[in-house]
Amino acid sequence: MPKSRIRKKADYTPPPAKQAQTIKLGNRGWVAPVMLAMFLIGLAWIVVFYVTDTRLPVEALGNWNIVVGFGFIAAGFGVSTQWK
Repeated sequence: MPKSRIRKKADYTPPPAKQAQTIKLGNRGWVAPVMLAMFLIGLAWIVVFYVTDTRLPVEALGNWNIVVGFGFIAAGFGVSTQWK
């Protein structure tokens, strides 16, 4: 029986090394200051409302001032979803 030919295999060459790619997240430097400002404005609104015995910040709103304060805080949480 004849011998089969031996095929020469190519030497192993490792795949080229992957270069590190930088991920551009965008310019979101405004998010943290706006978020903190909204939190603080909302907190200050509610505190001023209670400390001034419902006369400030807007007397005509009455107890709706609490909703306005929590609205600012909720807006701060909304802005925080943009933070990366």
